[in-house]
Amino acid sequence: MTRLYAIASVALIAVLAAGVGLALWFGRAAEGDIFAQCRESAVAGGGGSIGGPFTLVSETGETVTDADVITQPTLIYFGYTFCPDVCPLDTVRNAEAAAMLEERGIMVQPVMITVDPERDTPEVMDDFTANIHPRMLGLTGTPEQTDAAARAYRVYYRLNREGDDPYYLVDHSAFSYLVLPEHGFVEYFNRDVTPARMAETTACYVEAASGS
Repeated sequence: MTRLYAIASVALIAVLAAGVGLALWFGRAAEGDIFAQCRESAVAGGGGSIGGPFTLVSETGETVTDADVITQPTLIYFGYTFCPDVCPLDTVRNAEAAAMLEERGIMVQPVMITVDPERDTPEVMDDFTANIHPRMLGLTGTPEQTDAAARAYRVYYRLNREGDDPYYLVDHSAFSYLVLPEHGFVEYFNRDVTPARMAETTACYVEAASGS
């Protein structure tokens, strides 16, 4: 990735984790927080500032909303299929975590939303996700639809395209978001989180939600 990507990622991490020590302490101490024992991150402005409704197109060509997609615990990742390095590694990590959870009887939906809808048609997304995980869902749409979804999750991305170059790269942030049907966004994972750690943290949230 380019230097711009590195700078942008650092900036986004700062936004997401601003005041992490104090915010995390208060978050865990807050009364009524059923996820207090699970939280490993803090979000500036609160978790309610991330996520929300979206309308996109599935890898089978159907128009879907967030209500159609998030029917079970869901790991959402924003990337693109032409990504040469980061996206394949991150989506495979998410798939491995989903497989670990399935072994524990916890079904989690891995999802990838493209930030490059011009090249990532439903057919392209279908091929990509089929190679990662049999239950991974790829979502695309119009540039307006995918941009709205990215903005809802505070995702940074920038197309590095000059002229008609078909091999352009896209700088983008690389977080994975855990979203629960009844609770919305609850946690995000950095790139350095292992599949096992992601699975363990996700299981904590799912079990806490089921007991609420």
